[in-house]
Amino acid sequence: MYSLSDFDFELPPELIAQTALPDRTASRLLHVSDTGIVDRQFADIVEQLNAGDLLVFNDTRVLKARFFGAKETGGKVEMLVERVIKNNADEHIVHVQLRASKSPLAGSKIRLADAFDVTVGERAGEFFTLHFPGDVFELIEKYGRLPLPPYINHEADDFDEHRYQTVYSRVPGAVAAPTAGLHFDEALLEKCKAKGIQLAFVTLHVGAGTFQPVRTEDLSKHDMHSEWYTVPEETVAAVRATKAAGKNVICVGTTSMRAIESASQTGELVEGSGDTRLFITPGYVFKTVDRLITNFHLPKSTLMMLVSAFAGYDAIREAYAHAIAQKYRFFSYGDAMLLTNRSGAHQ
Repeated sequence: MYSLSDFDFELPPELIAQTALPDRTASRLLHVSDTGIVDRQFADIVEQLNAGDLLVFNDTRVLKARFFGAKETGGKVEMLVERVIKNNADEHIVHVQLRASKSPLAGSKIRLADAFDVTVGERAGEFFTLHFPGDVFELIEKYGRLPLPPYINHEADDFDEHRYQTVYSRVPGAVAAPTAGLHFDEALLEKCKAKGIQLAFVTLHVGAGTFQPVRTEDLSKHDMHSEWYTVPEETVAAVRATKAAGKNVICVGTTSMRAIESASQTGELVEGSGDTRLFITPGYVFKTVDRLITNFHLPKSTLMMLVSAFAGYDAIREAYAHAIAQKYRFFSYGDAMLLTNRSGAHQ
């Protein structure tokens, strides 16, 4: 039985990537397989995949979810949109994380970006409910700021607004990028297709909870954050055809994996949408995913537990020690790994 401290490691701060490489495919790729660890370049990923394999991408788009504002009393407010709840002709409702010297009262107004007013609604657990005066996505896009992860020490600039989105992002709703997908550009996607590698998409809106450390040593007591996902019928059909042909289903990123595995809890992948609180730790047997492309994750994070469950605890410890020794770049703007499922009977 693993506990929180089993997923800790020492990371030299200089290995936390602060800026993205201009060329998306220029990152390094640490290939972890049954035969050992191999240092590669991400641009060579196509050579590691086979015709008939299926790449599953998360097509969520990052919102400009960060706002600064002021209460009617003049008190300063900083907020991060966590989720758009309703956005129709009658209601424009969002849940936000909100930081202020004193919590705003229900019914009060907050002026955001010195441009428009929102009305404070009831609390929703740790989040505040805000009522926007019009189309949420339009107001966020026009007045919000791109929220970079907390370990990146600069404000988002024009380069980040382009580089912190995947080239296939389509469905707005995330507050953090599905970062494994940042390594793909249009040319690399075309190379995959030219080899006969299939592409499919799911949507999972990454929440700010993805950056929250686990705070309880007993993992069974961790309250997993909730994220909304959808797996469309065409992706289910592509997965089934891939499996039937004896080829690999390869998730690009842990968010794609969470969506696929959340929709596989009956033992077989089914289409659908909903909230997932799936918390994957060693001992979990993956039901659909064969291989995973992912970045390097934070110590004591749920994602460290996920990759340890997938590739094997010892293999991940060895891989991270190698990556640190070889000065790989870590976290959202960093390098990538290619992992194979060794959960359950494979571990």
